[in-house]
Amino acid sequence: MEEIINFAKETGFYLLFANLKEHWTSLIMILVSLLLLWLGIKKQFEPLLLVGIAFGMLLTNLTAFTPNDAMYHTELWNQFMDSGSEFYHSYGHIVSNGGLLDILYIGVKTCLYPCLIFVGIGAMTDFGPLIANPKSLLLGAAAQIGIFVTFVGCVYLGFSQEAAASIGIIGGADGPTAIYTTSKLYPNLLGPIAVAAYSYMALVPVIQPPIMKLLTTKKERQIVMKPLRQATKTERIIFPIAVTIFVALLVPSATPLVGCLMLGNLWKESGVAERLCKTAQNELMNIVTIFLGISVGATATAEAFLNIQTLKILAMGVVAFGLGTAGGVLLAKFMNLFSKNKINPLIGSAGVSAVPMAARVSQSVGQKENPSNFLLMHAMGPNVAGVIGSAIAAGVLISLLG
Repeated sequence: MEEIINFAKETGFYLLFANLKEHWTSLIMILVSLLLLWLGIKKQFEPLLLVGIAFGMLLTNLTAFTPNDAMYHTELWNQFMDSGSEFYHSYGHIVSNGGLLDILYIGVKTCLYPCLIFVGIGAMTDFGPLIANPKSLLLGAAAQIGIFVTFVGCVYLGFSQEAAASIGIIGGADGPTAIYTTSKLYPNLLGPIAVAAYSYMALVPVIQPPIMKLLTTKKERQIVMKPLRQATKTERIIFPIAVTIFVALLVPSATPLVGCLMLGNLWKESGVAERLCKTAQNELMNIVTIFLGISVGATATAEAFLNIQTLKILAMGVVAFGLGTAGGVLLAKFMNLFSKNKINPLIGSAGVSAVPMAARVSQSVGQKENPSNFLLMHAMGPNVAGVIGSAIAAGVLISLLG
């Protein structure tokens, strides 16, 4: 009987009730993880990553009630980050003493996962619309204004420059870039920023249309653009090579992300590495997405998530995203003052790098005003330019603050 009682005391159910006063915040985080799982599964909000992030959050907060079998150890990573600790930047110590999620998180800490995901994104991306209409590169650049304005705003609100840069990058609407930047500059905010970034990416169809309609007239939304020319195969092959060289020389810190993006695209466009291209698009992308989601979710502990700072991050993330959308639309309107062939300002909103959802929103809003208008391919130019732009913006911030 005594053995049964001792066994019962070692179960998580006993510890749940025995330590509820001490770990009630972990119970709240478990409920939050269940909410995110519902959003990912039922509402299909970025399910490929949100489900993994939510489940990682569930696992890490359950360990508050199963301390002997913890899968993620915050104290190990605190030692890893403490320059005064004997285990400072010691991955060996993490591997020897960490749980499953600690080991998977090494791929986030080394920025391996975001770079590998960019290889897959590159292999699935068509830069043809951007090549056919180089002006759309400006729209993608303008949409990054949300990153830098939010960075300044966060510094004003009392965040450190590193934390402010990590929050501002949410405005790029690119989850891997947000994770990459935060891992480099302020890893303590990784959980809240990752959840905010992917949540707002999923809410593109909700957040963007009101801003687009507010900043444009009905006549502007009805502008019909001329069909794009077809980019040649030579142009498509030269483009990723040229962009890599240019970015590597201009912003070296952005080279890992942009280089991986362009490598995947070169495999696609060259036509000589079809097997590698398919692997990057499917197997590699899927495996890394699993590891990235679970390990990022593991950082969303109650200590890191349940505070006023997280609410500020969520609020400033919306600001960054909204400003990015507005920046692209307003630049398109400004370009129309000097352009003979008018640009439909709606495609400027696609300059945020939520590919291809932002481009689809431009198409959807445009067709409601003019059913015969087809903006999707025009919007894809700023959309893929936004992927490059957000990676360069991340590189600039890392160069200045890293």
